[in-house]
Formats: sequence, C-alpha cells, structure tokens
Amino acid sequence: MGCELCPRHCPADRSKGPGFCGASDRMKVARIGIHRYEEPCLAGEGGSGAVFFSGCNLRCVFCQNKVLQTGKMGQFFSPEELADALLELQQLGADNIDLVTPTPHVAGICAAIDKARAQGLHLPTIYNTNAYLTTDTVRRLEGYIDLWLPDIKYRDQRLADAFSKAPNYYETAMAAVEAMMDISGQLQINEAGRAQRGVLIRHLVLPNCIYDTRAILDGIRERFSTDTCLSLMRQFTPQPDGQFPLNRRLTHREYNNAVDYCINLGFERVYIQKAASATFAYTPEFGDYVTVQL
Repeated sequence: MGCELCPRHCPADRSKGPGFCGASDRMKVARIGIHRYEEPCLAGEGGSGAVFFSGCNLRCVFCQNKVLQTGKMGQFFSPEELADALLELQQLGADNIDLVTPTPHVAGICAAIDKARAQGLHLPTIYNTNAYLTTDTVRRLEGYIDLWLPDIKYRDQRLADAFSKAPNYYETAMAAVEAMMDISGQLQINEAGRAQRGVLIRHLVLPNCIYDTRAILDGIRERFSTDTCLSLMRQFTPQPDGQFPLNRRLTHREYNNAVDYCINLGFERVYIQKAASATFAYTPEFGDYVTVQL
C-alpha cells in the first residue's frame, strides 16, 4: 500500500522500505531539545520543546537542515519513547512541543501524543511544516495539534520545481493552510504573549525572487485575510555549492521591499527578522545519537 500523507502519493510500501521522503513506517528523530529561535510568541521564556524528525518530502536546495532530508540521520523512536521525550521537554520548562518536519511520521506522532497526554502532557503542540501535505492529513491531526506553523515557499511553480522538486506546490500548500484555518482559526496569543492556538504562516524571502514573495502575500490576503499572522523570514543563507539565483545573501533593499509590500497590503501582525539571522549559527547540531538537550 502506498503513502497518502503528502501530494506525491508515493507508491512505496513504507513497511518494507522508505518513500521519497526517506522515511520508513518507523519514526526517526535527529534531535530533541529546547529550541530558542522560533518566533517570540512561540519561543517564550522557556523555549520550544523541539523534535526534529529525519526525512522530508521536499528537496529544497537551500535547506539549512539538509542533512535530514534523506532520512538517514538519527534514531528510531517508538510512540512510547517519543511520549517519554515530550514529557521530559515539559519537565525542562518548554513552552510548547514543536514538531519539525513531522508529515512523514503522522501516525507515530498521534500515538505518542495520546500516550503523553494520558501521562500529563498539557503543552500546546506545534505542527512546523513545509505545508506540502494533503488536506486529509491535516484533518487527521485535528485534536492533536494546537498551533500550525506552515512555511509557504513559492507561488511560481517554476521556483517550486527548480528549488524543491515539488509539483503543484502553491495550490497544495494553500489548501492545507485553509484546512488548518478551518480547524484552529487565526493565531490566538494570550496576555503573556504566548501563542495558544491557530495558524502562523511563514515565508522565507529568497534573493532575486521578490516578485514571488509579493504574489504569495497577495494570495494570503485574498484567500484568508489581513488578520493572518505572518513571519517574513530573512534567514536565507547561501549553501557552499549554491547556484544563481541562490548564490548570494538577501540584500537589505530586497527584504525591506518585502516588508513594505506586506504592510501596504494591510497586514499588521507580522514578525520580521534582522540581517543577523542569516547565519548557520542558528542551525541546530545533529548527530546519530539522540538525547534531550538544553
């Protein structure tokens, strides 16, 4: 039986071997720990309790976590072991549970959350995703996920093909976000400044691609509203083997252009980043052995 979690509809029987994402039917985790570099409403004082899964259904040429794409790094976790790790993150003072690149592992994640909640897990859960998943998968997660953190990468399909090998990316991603909105609504932040429920849409601004950023922002306003909370990320960092147009950093002019366009459209709930965010210093370290790390 093939996998139906993402729009690739991969024919692989993952009980016998990995799919396009590099993942089998067993969860593989590359890092678990307190992560302090999410948006302020997510990182909070205690940081996010991040679980970085191994394997990804995109092949982004600029990915800062590229070592995880093929699913080869990390350790296998059972739902019971992941549940124990989530509870340990809670004990360490994490403000939430941040599930990073989780789509290939939805079944195991749901089982782990059930087990952890039965033992006292009460933190909000975040689905930190490239947005390339089916609406059926989103609906399957209702009741398990409180906060959705989709990264809308492209509107121009030529960019999606060239940079991520992702057929029909934009419509797939926007349909997924619409399903997330139906479940959880716009982002809700409490009096302490902590996100509790809803959707926060990310977009990484790419060099030489400002036209596409504008088109994405237009689409978000048209399909949702200017009440949507956005995070315009400036952290693109060229890879050593980067090719044009991704062989240089984003300029101040490009990023400011994106921010100005966003504000002029009427968005008011927008996180922006400083130029110093464009560095590998914020990329977590990954190894073959996973432990909970502060």
